[in-house]
Amino acid sequence: MRYKFFQLTFRHVLKQKGFTLINLIGLTAGLTSCILIGLFIADELSFDSFHSNGDRIVRITMEYAFGGTSGDYALTGTKAGPQFKRTFPEVESFTRTFVYPTILSYDDEHFTEKRFLYADSSFFTVFSFPLISGDPHSLRNPSNIVLTASSAKKYFGNTDVIGKTLRVNDSKDYTVSAIAADPPRNSQLQFDCVVGFSNLDASRDEQWMTANYVTYLLLHDRNGIGPLQKQIDDYMRRPEVQKEAGFEGSGYLRYYLEPLKKVHLYSRLAGFEPNGNITYVVVLLLIAVLILVIAAVNYTNLAIAQSSARTGEIGIRKVLGALKSQLIAQFAGESLFITLVALLLSVLSAVLLLPFFNEMTGKYLVVTDVLQIRTLAIILAAGLVIGLLAGAYPALVLANTRLISILRSGSRITGGQAGLRRTLIVLQFVISLFLIITTVVILQQMSYIRHKDLGMDRDHVIVLPIDSHIHNRYEALKTAVKALPGVVSVSGSYNLPISATWGDGLTAMTDHGKVNFPITAIPADLNYLATMNMQLLAGSDFTQADLPANNLAKDSTKPALRYILNETAVRKLGWTPQQAIGKVVDRSEKGIVKGVVRDFHFASMHEAIGPLVLFADTQWVHNMLIRVNSANLALTIDGLRLAWKTYVPSRAFDYHFLDDDYNRLYTVEQRTAGLFTVFASLAILLACLGLFGLAAISTVQRTREIGIRKVLGANVFNICLLMSNGFLRLVIVAIVIAAPIAWWAASQWLQGFAYRIPIRVWIFPMAGALAILLAFMTVSFHAVRAGNAKPADSLRTE
Repeated sequence: MRYKFFQLTFRHVLKQKGFTLINLIGLTAGLTSCILIGLFIADELSFDSFHSNGDRIVRITMEYAFGGTSGDYALTGTKAGPQFKRTFPEVESFTRTFVYPTILSYDDEHFTEKRFLYADSSFFTVFSFPLISGDPHSLRNPSNIVLTASSAKKYFGNTDVIGKTLRVNDSKDYTVSAIAADPPRNSQLQFDCVVGFSNLDASRDEQWMTANYVTYLLLHDRNGIGPLQKQIDDYMRRPEVQKEAGFEGSGYLRYYLEPLKKVHLYSRLAGFEPNGNITYVVVLLLIAVLILVIAAVNYTNLAIAQSSARTGEIGIRKVLGALKSQLIAQFAGESLFITLVALLLSVLSAVLLLPFFNEMTGKYLVVTDVLQIRTLAIILAAGLVIGLLAGAYPALVLANTRLISILRSGSRITGGQAGLRRTLIVLQFVISLFLIITTVVILQQMSYIRHKDLGMDRDHVIVLPIDSHIHNRYEALKTAVKALPGVVSVSGSYNLPISATWGDGLTAMTDHGKVNFPITAIPADLNYLATMNMQLLAGSDFTQADLPANNLAKDSTKPALRYILNETAVRKLGWTPQQAIGKVVDRSEKGIVKGVVRDFHFASMHEAIGPLVLFADTQWVHNMLIRVNSANLALTIDGLRLAWKTYVPSRAFDYHFLDDDYNRLYTVEQRTAGLFTVFASLAILLACLGLFGLAAISTVQRTREIGIRKVLGANVFNICLLMSNGFLRLVIVAIVIAAPIAWWAASQWLQGFAYRIPIRVWIFPMAGALAILLAFMTVSFHAVRAGNAKPADSLRTE
């Protein structure tokens, strides 16, 4: 009996090769999407879950305001951690962290470590980064260094290196005191080396407002976050505390606590590693579920579409005494067989597509993530449920059909529940159109970002990182670089001009009294404006006399420093660019406004352009900016490499392009656009497969009508219009439903950008026309076949 069951299943699958292939494609695509999206979501939700104290760890964030403006940051000064530990018994411990690219040397080899971490000695007791060897408290000794297993192998070839010595920045020797396992990929904190926080000069003087550090607290009780937050709020409101922090009047400084496990997905403030976004996780989860529902619905529709061809089989089996349960088992078994084959193909597809998916999402998922027993068990269970549910409806419809109905009109058994199936088709196209419209908006916004005038020219600018130990050779290196063929201009600055983060304050006396507000500062080298092709609206650029070593004022009664402000800063002071020239302003030191530069985007377009001040000081230059010709670029880079090796032999030549840094500001948006593009295409494909199924049903049911119309003179085009008319109405209904939903979702997403495109009206008819065209082409496949059939054959089927 079992042999007959499998024989019938294989016979049916092989007989209906076209429908079987469509079923496999739809289910495999849906299941593959779910597997990949499921891996992505599981990885996102698992961030920082490996810490044994994770429920008791919080990150401190800072908010401050003065002069009518405010800002919030994931960084704090050096005082927040130790002060809260001293003040509040609820705090068990704290650790401050700071990541700074550093040069490590061993055996005359030099390496640039971009993830060189400074942390308090409590770091390995607050966090659960396991140590392979060594003492977790060893950071109490400022001369100790902890390496990860990968770093130990890079420097020494193995992990048995306790007691070995590494030289940092060619200035101090550190002894390896412990080896830590490499941080898991689902950790906010990523590091290769760790030394004590006490090695930083800033650690010697606790400050509220030197906001360069990410601070974590370990609480005694995981339920104490709320009560502690209230105590911190009350403490920071004290006038003496605000005064100590440098805030008076309407200005304020506040701190907030974020549970560690929620930072990655729920915080909008990134630390040293980029955050995820819970909204994207939820959206991807919904997309995965909807794609899977579409695939299952398509299978059901296609199974019903084939049912008319099996009425003879069903009738004979009923005449021969087949029970209803046997028929249900037969059809459900066929569904499970198709689903299990699709499961195998989907697992294989997920493994093959994993590198592409990693590139799209920025993840580091590996094959073992797919092939884990737990993952495979979940996939198998999901497949069984989908197979049973997808096969249940056609199995019940066919098995419950009365024999007399089959004998009267076999093709009529598929006519029921048409409203439900059409509703599902509308739902499929609503999802597809929603994804198409939102994807187009995202792509347009990304195009706008790429092509918007930034107020400077980021193209053809090479960035060379400079640290404090190179400053004594900086001028010589710059002179050599300027002399290279292909180099147009050379300058330098503290932060990159697209991501300035130096927070400061500006005060000035105006006609309306004293004005002060927060301002972003950029210490820069000479020729900065010219190198970045920035426009000076008034005044003049910095000269050699404006550098700290040369700017001693001839008249000791006048400020020595010179500043260049941007338009926004001048506007907040109530001046025109011309009026600002020669005015005295104060940013910790008084200076005279020498120039006004046109506003340029010194941060992401998520933020509006704020006030900015430039001042000349090469001691703060951490990035050499080199504008080059696009011609013979490889030759120019070779010249830069040779100049670097000549003047900085102890450092590896490490360069990048400014436009690459700019694109990295929008990594999350670019990945979102890629994911939506792929899944929008997949959704519309599956929706068309659903239409294919319904068109097959309709064609079978209307075979006699089509034959009669052909006898009366209808041509193939008339038949196509007849068959597609009802389905196109479904698509139009989907357009009406999807358009306002997509407009709202796209508007909400665009609100995250201070500079954004308007949602263009033409997107909606374009998406609708595309859906209608695809639907018409899909339905016409069956209509053309039916229209080309001989009328005698069509009438004989009835």
